[in-house]
Amino acid sequence: MDQSSKVAAVVARVRALVHDGTLGAGDPLPSTRSLAAELGVARGTVVAAYEQLDGEGYLRTRQGAAARVVAGAGGAPGVSRGQRGPAPDVAPAEAPERLGVDCRPGIPAVAAISDRDWRAAWRAAADAPLRNALSEPAGLPALREQLVVQLGLARGFSPSVSQVLVAAGTSEALSLVAEALGTLLGRAPRIAVEDPGYRSGHRALTSAGADLVAVPVGPDGVDLAALAAEDVDAVVVSPTHQYPLGSVMPVGHRRALLAHASAVGMVVVEDDYDSEFRHRGSPVPALAALDADGVVVHLGGFSKTLDPRLRCAYVVVPAGPVGEAVRSARTARGAVVAEPVQVALAHLLRTGAFRRHLGRVRRDYTHRRERIAVRLADTGIPGLEARALTGGLHAVLTWPGTPTGAAVVARAAADGVLLADLADYELERGRSGNGAVLGYGAVTLPELDRALDVVLAAVRAESSAPG
Repeated sequence: MDQSSKVAAVVARVRALVHDGTLGAGDPLPSTRSLAAELGVARGTVVAAYEQLDGEGYLRTRQGAAARVVAGAGGAPGVSRGQRGPAPDVAPAEAPERLGVDCRPGIPAVAAISDRDWRAAWRAAADAPLRNALSEPAGLPALREQLVVQLGLARGFSPSVSQVLVAAGTSEALSLVAEALGTLLGRAPRIAVEDPGYRSGHRALTSAGADLVAVPVGPDGVDLAALAAEDVDAVVVSPTHQYPLGSVMPVGHRRALLAHASAVGMVVVEDDYDSEFRHRGSPVPALAALDADGVVVHLGGFSKTLDPRLRCAYVVVPAGPVGEAVRSARTARGAVVAEPVQVALAHLLRTGAFRRHLGRVRRDYTHRRERIAVRLADTGIPGLEARALTGGLHAVLTWPGTPTGAAVVARAAADGVLLADLADYELERGRSGNGAVLGYGAVTLPELDRALDVVLAAVRAESSAPG
């Protein structure tokens, strides 16, 4: 028996113990060493099996502690990816309060970070000396220095510390940029945005006084021809994993966008959404890494990598008037992220804990992405398509015909599964067709299976409902 077969055998054995109730929520598993001795296999085989089961949502492993069964992992039949057939024609019989699966997008696996690393970060924040001083509006230098290092390692460019500004989430970062452009121009800035796109970001821009111009999104990201036809001061794009449709802007398209922006004096605001989670294909460089003319304002944050409740993001500004205007707007607004939060994040970055966490959750998210792809490969629903699966934490399900996204979302909610209507992300209604957005960052594989059963049943039921 080869190594992969041995790992699969251990995985199947543990799954069976969970599904038949022998192992319940919170129960510890044997150590990898003792189980390896019991089964007569190498310890590395058990380690690999536990890692797979962790990624599938059956177990939660912690360094130095026993692996334990995750709540909600049992109760669903153990089925390998290749064995599962089409979803049932009706929703599962579980009551909504029992099902209770929240698949709304934007929720990451917050609890996946190592307890030891998380506690160490907050101990570092608690140990920081108290100061009789106001916080620096740009953010703590210690955090900004670590962000420069992280950008160099992960995104291929290394700005100066003075170019990095801390913001209270991506929405606040966008409003900061819009406010700065308005001050610089002496009027309301006209800002092009992807449609469909980041609706909270749209609200932040308009609240800061911007006039929005909706530009359609194609398979290569924002439609450059449509953008070139508009007279705008800036464009906001999510080129690495467009939200919500998931298109990835290829390098040639990125260079063409930057060339157009430089030629017409347009600012490109790069929302580097989901750049950390690429499940398929080669990594694509950040727009800021290709920017030779100083037209890119780069945005990143910790909401999808750690916890949206931290409310911490960052802005990397170019040299020149735009960068100075954003920096002045930041200074005028003052500091917005609590210093203990910034100290904790700097600790996670400096010690490598953040990168270890990313490696762990990438594996988890890839398992869930694969499950969705397999489940939707043969549903028997004509025209059903899963999009946005090259990266990130969500999938977009689209279908032809009459069922609206709102109807499917409502029917799924009645059966205890929460997701989002694709139409809610549109500025111009009807641009994207009927669909739903399903987040899978915070659910286990058994929960995801149950949610997909309900969603597919909802699409079937709405497809057959009278006109």
